[in-house]
Amino acid sequence: MHLIAQDQTSYNPGNKNYKQDIVFVTKHIKWILSLIGIWPSVSKGVAKFLPKIAIGIGNFALLFAIIPCFLHTVFEVEDTVMKLKLLGLVGFCTSSLLKYWALVARKPTIEDCIELVQIDWMQVEFPKDRELMLKYGQVGRNLTILCVTFMYTGGTIFHTVLQYTIGTFIDQHNRTIKPLVYPTYSVLYDVQTSPIYEIVYIIHFMCGHVTSTVAAGSCGLAALFVTHACGQIDVVVSHLTDLVHSEQNEKTSILNRRFVQIIDHHLRILRFSAAVDFILREICLVELVNSTCCICLLEYYCIADWEQSNTTSLITYMMLLISLTFNVLILCYIGDLLIEKTSSVGQSCFMIDWYNLPSKTIQGLVLIIAMSGSPVKISAGSIVDLSLSTFANILKTSVAYLNFLRTTVT
Repeated sequence: MHLIAQDQTSYNPGNKNYKQDIVFVTKHIKWILSLIGIWPSVSKGVAKFLPKIAIGIGNFALLFAIIPCFLHTVFEVEDTVMKLKLLGLVGFCTSSLLKYWALVARKPTIEDCIELVQIDWMQVEFPKDRELMLKYGQVGRNLTILCVTFMYTGGTIFHTVLQYTIGTFIDQHNRTIKPLVYPTYSVLYDVQTSPIYEIVYIIHFMCGHVTSTVAAGSCGLAALFVTHACGQIDVVVSHLTDLVHSEQNEKTSILNRRFVQIIDHHLRILRFSAAVDFILREICLVELVNSTCCICLLEYYCIADWEQSNTTSLITYMMLLISLTFNVLILCYIGDLLIEKTSSVGQSCFMIDWYNLPSKTIQGLVLIIAMSGSPVKISAGSIVDLSLSTFANILKTSVAYLNFLRTTVT
């Protein structure tokens, strides 16, 4: 997969506005992924180690919150509802850690794909092609902004409002207990003493920041790559249409050369899309399993808080439910969009006036149509293809688990 950008080792910038265009489509996702050390760094000197430092801090914050909270849940919590709430919290953080590891493992391929995106923007020759790419670039940008807004809003409310509502209280031993975002195992250390409490609270807040950033970054990265591929597919279709409507006295050799360029462009898109699937495969699998379980648990939390008239907690969990549901919806929508676009190339080849082309060129169109019969998909671990029907199945499965959970837990 490291050879993905080697198809274009020599190029001449054809788009004078390519720097502005690249910034326009990558600005937000670059900011998000840079916070967790995933975006390629061009810094030199000591600054080049900042991504590795960010990755180390992110992993430490997640593990620091997950391990003590899990031990506390298993060995110290007796209330069933509270244990379910903490297990859901631990499960979400664990899924964030796994997605973070997947992003780090796929970082070389991510860098290759980002480089290819930048080269494609530099090589835009015609204003119409740039407009098509900007159209989908705007879609990817908007999806990233929405995902960041929902994930950070839900995460911030959970790490601030909910903990403020709990507040300090006096336990049976007449000790003042200060709340924590992630409860810790008392055998490890006494978290209620200063400055241990303040240090742990800050690290827990960092953990919340990392979980929200990983979720938003994964979704935004998928939006950037898939919408770029969709824009490139529209450019290919546009070039095919122009090929048919070219001047009748155009030489066959020139026509063949233009057609070869179109074929080469289409193949680059397919290789790029395959690399995107390779990057997101493990991330989407973790997201699929996590979303099914967490949506079910959040629905249960909402019902439990509704019955207990706990308004603040209910609103918090509803916001988390909306954020998580929207996040998985975006991923499924992106997968569905890629399937639709890659399969539409064949239909576009058939709908153009292909009968005006030379016979050898028509044979080439037949191959494009055949390749479009197997559209590129984003899969969850090569098990399930992401699409809107998959999203519907996730919701149905979560409701089924919810009914089972309500029947089991009394």
